Amino acid sequence: MKTTKFDVADYLDSPEMIAGYLNEALATGDTALVTKAIGTIARAKGMTAMAKETGMAREHLYKALSETGHPEFATVMKALNAIGIQLEAKAA
Repeated sequence: MKTTKFDVADYLDSPEMIAGYLNEALATGDTALVTKAIGTIARAKGMTAMAKETGMAREHLYKALSETGHPEFATVMKALNAIGIQLEAKAA
């Protein structure tokens, strides 16, 4: 039996799935996990398209949005805008 590696990006095919996935990552409070989740969503959308839409180099996006990346807030906002995600504040 041959198996393939699971990639959540393969299942992020609707705005609702993307928002749900990102909300679960945000709920953890783990910045590395949130960054990785945004990177996974970017891969699902297509990193080349993301790079074009954000005006950033594809390689920079891969690095910044990896689990070990430390993106600037402006990078996060550009990525979320390109993904079609809007952040909203609510009382804790």
